[in-house]
Amino acid sequence: MSGVLDVIAWFLLVVGALLSLSAGVALIRFPDLLSRMHAATKPQVLGLLLVLIGCALRLRDAVDITTLLLVAVFSMATAPVAAHMIGRAAYRAGQARADLLVVDELADADDKR
Repeated sequence: MSGVLDVIAWFLLVVGALLSLSAGVALIRFPDLLSRMHAATKPQVLGLLLVLIGCALRLRDAVDITTLLLVAVFSMATAPVAAHMIGRAAYRAGQARADLLVVDELADADDKR
């Protein structure tokens, strides 16, 4: 049973690392701030969670798993809020490219101010 858990942990670690790598590449390759923000949060957080699960399967100690769980909770709590605030500040500062937006729901709200 230990060998099976080690293989699953290895697989999760590799997939999580590849997702984090793809997030890093997307930060360089994507054209605007909003796309980069999306790439920095979605695959990065999923990659981190997969790495944490892989570490938890590999370590199998209650103290280590509790610490990894705290890291996952804080990451899930802070990454979406930070991305939202960065996107909102970028939009209000005029840094978002309007030609790349499919729907601009804030255009009417900014005209009323």
